[in-house]
Order: sequence, then C-alpha cells, then structure tokens
Amino acid sequence: MGAYAVAMETLTERAALMRESMKKTQAITDNVLKTHSIRKAHENIDKTLKTAESVLDQFDRSREAEAKILRGPHEDLESYLQAVEQLRGVIQFFTGNKNFKSGIGIVSQANNLLGKAILKLEEEFRQLLSLYSKPIEPDLLFDCLPNSMRPSSGSPREGEPAGKKPSDHHNKSSAETVVYQLPTLVPPRIMPLLQEISKQMVQAGHQQQVAILYREARSTAVEQTLKKLGVEKLGKDEVQKMQWEVLEAKIGNWIHFMRIAVKLLFTAEKKVCDDIFQTYDSLKDQCFAEVTGTSVITLLSFGDAIARSKKSPEKLFVLLDMYEIMRELQPEMEVIFGSKYSTEMREAFTALTKKLAKTAKKTFAEFEEAVEKDCTKTAVLDGTVHPLTSYVINYVKFLFDYHSTLQQLFKEFGEGDSEQQLAFITTKIMQALQTNLEVKSKQYKDAALTQLFLMNNIHYIVRSVRRSEAKDLLGDDWVQIHRRVVQQHANQYKRIAWSKILQTLTIQGAHSAVDSNSTAGVSRVTVKDRFKTFNTAFEEIHQRQSQWTVPDSELRESLRLAVAEVLLPAYRSFIRRFGPMIEGGKNPTKYIRYTPEDLERMLAEFFEGKMWNEPKR
Repeated sequence: MGAYAVAMETLTERAALMRESMKKTQAITDNVLKTHSIRKAHENIDKTLKTAESVLDQFDRSREAEAKILRGPHEDLESYLQAVEQLRGVIQFFTGNKNFKSGIGIVSQANNLLGKAILKLEEEFRQLLSLYSKPIEPDLLFDCLPNSMRPSSGSPREGEPAGKKPSDHHNKSSAETVVYQLPTLVPPRIMPLLQEISKQMVQAGHQQQVAILYREARSTAVEQTLKKLGVEKLGKDEVQKMQWEVLEAKIGNWIHFMRIAVKLLFTAEKKVCDDIFQTYDSLKDQCFAEVTGTSVITLLSFGDAIARSKKSPEKLFVLLDMYEIMRELQPEMEVIFGSKYSTEMREAFTALTKKLAKTAKKTFAEFEEAVEKDCTKTAVLDGTVHPLTSYVINYVKFLFDYHSTLQQLFKEFGEGDSEQQLAFITTKIMQALQTNLEVKSKQYKDAALTQLFLMNNIHYIVRSVRRSEAKDLLGDDWVQIHRRVVQQHANQYKRIAWSKILQTLTIQGAHSAVDSNSTAGVSRVTVKDRFKTFNTAFEEIHQRQSQWTVPDSELRESLRLAVAEVLLPAYRSFIRRFGPMIEGGKNPTKYIRYTPEDLERMLAEFFEGKMWNEPKR
C-alpha cells in the first residue's frame, strides 16, 4: 500500500496550499471591487476544494475498510461485510471519475484487497453453511405435522397396514383446515448473513462457487434428514423378495415420507433458498434443484419399484394409496419444482403418478380373472361361506373406501363415465365369483350339500351388497335377482334332501281307499318296514346335516321352518293313519321311535356345524 500513502500525502499537501490561497484571496476580495471574474474564480476554487474533500473522504473510507478487512470476518462479520461494501464504493468512486490520475493506483490496490476479502467471505460462507446445515431429527418433523397425522410411535405407521381405513377417507373432508408448520432449517439470525455474503460473492463474479458451496452443504443435510426418517433406495428386485407384511409396512411409511418431504422438507428448503438468493432468480432455482434432486429421485425410486413389481390382488389397495398421495402432492410439486432447473424431478413425479395409475387399473381388471380362475383346494366340508367369497366381498367393500380415487383413476385414461366403468368391473367380479362357486360346489358328493353351499354363499353376497355402497352401484334389480337365486337353491336343497324320506311316509295303494284314514290293503309288515326306513333315513340326515352350517341365523331358521312345514304334517298324518296298527302290537317304540315333537326338536339342531362323536341311535 506504498503508492496509497504517497498519493495521500501529495493530495494532503495540495489541499493545504489551496486552503492558504483561499484565505489570501478572500482578504484581497474584501478590499477590492468584487468584479465578475474574481467571483468566478472564487466559485471555481470552492468547487475544487469540495472535490478535494470528497477525495480525501474516500481515502479515509478506504483506510477504514482496509483495517477491518485485514482483521478478517471472524471477529465481526457484519462490520466486515460493511467494509467490503465500503471498499466497493471507493472503487466505484474512482472508476467513475477518470480525471483523477492518482486514482488508478488506488483502484488497483482496492481491487486486490476486495479479491482477498471475497476469498475470506467464501470460506466464511462455507463454514456458516456447514455449521447450520444439519439434518432435522424425525421427531422435529413429526411435530410440524397436523395432530391427526403424527405417528404414535417412533416410526410412522409402524406395524400398521398401508391400506386405508374408512376413517382415513372421511378425514379428507377436513383437509382444508389441516395446517403444516414448516421446520426451521437455518436459524433466522444467520439468514441475513448468508444473504449478504452470497450477494457480495455474486457481485464479485463468484456465482458458480456460491452454487457449489450451497449444494454441497444443503443437499447433504436434506439427504441425511430423509435417511434418519427411514427413507431408503430400493429396487424392483429387492422389493420382490420382501414378505408382504414387511413390504406393506414400508409402503405405508413411504406414503408418510412423501407427505413429509414435499409439504415440509422441500417446501422449507425452497423458502431458505429463496430467502438467501432473493434477487437472483436463476441462482436460487438452480441451487434448489441441485440440493433436492438426488433426494427426490431416491424417494420416487421406491414407488417406481412397487409399480414395476409383480402384480397381485392385495397390492391394489396400496397402489391406490400411493396413487392418492401422488395426486394430493401434485399441485405442490408443480409449484415447488416449477423452474426449468427442476424439470427432471417434475417429470419423474408425473411419470410415477401415471405408472401407479396404470398398474392399479391393470391390477383391478386382473382381479376379476383371478377370482374366476381361483383353484384353491380349501375344502368347506360343512357347506358354509367359502373363504374366497368372504375375501372377494371384503375386497369389493374395501374398494368403495376408494370410490373417488377409482373414479379419478378411470378419468386418468379417459374411458368415458367413470361410475359406469366401476359398476361394470364390479359386476364382472361378482359374476366371476359366482362362476367359481359353481365349480367349487361340484366337489360335494352330496347334491343337497351342493345346493346348501350355493345358497349360503349367494346369500352372503346379497346380504353384504345390501349393507354396502355396492348396492347403489349394482342396483336394486341385481339384489332382487340374486335373492331369488338364494331361494331357488333353498328349494333345490329341500327337494333333494327330503324327497326320499317323504316317500317313506307314503304307502302305494293305500290312497285308493275311500276313507283317507283307512289302512285297508296295507299289511302290518309294510307299515313296520316304513317306520324303520323312516327312522334310519332321518337319523342319517340328522347326523349329517347337524354338521352342516348355515351361518346366517335368519336364513338358518327359515330353512328349518321350510323343512318342518313339509316333514311334520306328513309325519303326523302317517302316525295318525298307521300308528294304531303298530301300537296294538309287541314293542311299538321299536318302530314308532319319534313323536312329531321329537322331530321338531331335532330339526332345531340342523345346520349348527356340530361334530357328533356318539354312535348313531
């Protein structure tokens, strides 16, 4: 800074001489006529003095700035930044006044000093970012969520299935009042410092270095935050090898992570970026994209792996859950990642949304085929509701928790009326189930049990539909038609199971008598034989059909009553007509083993699914 000192000394001497000259001139002027030329000279001298004073002021400011800059930014960063701004002002002053030849050296010296100052600021920027770019602990992120979305345990939705519960969908109605509180990623007191440092660096032409330093610090913080949260990069092969329960839990967590990442982490990161690089739109967009890019791709990679993995019916609900969260977050993604620098992330997000929709739709369509072709060997020995029936019905009922999502799914592909599409596929699933039940019913050797099985299963379907939203979709006609089908199977059961035993209560030729109570032409041996045959047949039916099951109590009572209405009158009539022929003989109870009341009591034991260990009576 030798030239600095020489120039300062020269200018000081000149200023002193000019001041002395001005005093003498003033004295002379007071004693002579104030001519126009003298006044003019006086004004020029005054102007020159003011210029000299401003130059001296710049020297003072430069010397003051130099002292602060040489001390470095660590002691007082705010004063250091003021000194840099001050030095920049000195350079601007002399650069803008080309008449000061001595200013050339000063500008050169000041520029050298400014260069060193910016390098120190760069290191300070790095240190501040490193110090205040720490990963956010999961608990702090959870505290930023609305109360209804905060996990009860350390891991979001730990141990819970990923599929939605009905209450989850009802909660959507209050979505407008849900408030997310953004986490504090960088202390507010540090933000103005980072803002001013970055501004000085950009003005010095170090914009790219600013971007590099910012990306290195902030991207690591974002990635580590997601890692602490539980986000992991998984591929299709890894997903394929997982047990379903494990995968389902991971999908549930992923849905939670997506919401936290977009609504909290990425939104907060965008705000930090915007606040630091307020006036530099291109720089802030570039920095944000570079900070979040890897994290976005990591998050989406899991969703992509699920969408590409092997399809199965149980995956439909988690696919719909994933599709729902993507649709929910789409508007925010469009805003947060709206710049040209974020095009890759934005397009990847949209692509995954469409891929999940396509996979879910295909899985839904294939479910019908899977139902029709189900060939599980699960035997339902008692004719009750088959596991496939309850599975399919629960599946369909569960689908209606996703009614609006499914409608949106069909709209995604522009396939006409989405409600009609849903009704059409649901109807086909029901038809596929009935077709499969027909096949399974043929496994029974007892034709009566075949009819009982079909009656139970169709009744279960109809009752479930009537009690769910599926009724509105399938319509009243569908319900009425299938109620008649249930009745048809009940009638078939009654005919097949009881027609033979009812025949034992009739004796050919006995009806030819004029008196319906007459026993003419009927031998006692024949009557004994009929009673014995009836007893054996009824005991076999009782033994067998008490082990059969009609799980619906109303249907069970109805079926028992239908049998009783046919059997008991016939039995009473038979006893009244032919009983006296036995009662007058030896050991009548050997043949007339049951009263009508006994039969009625035993009929009440039918279809209870009992296991009989005692020998037949």
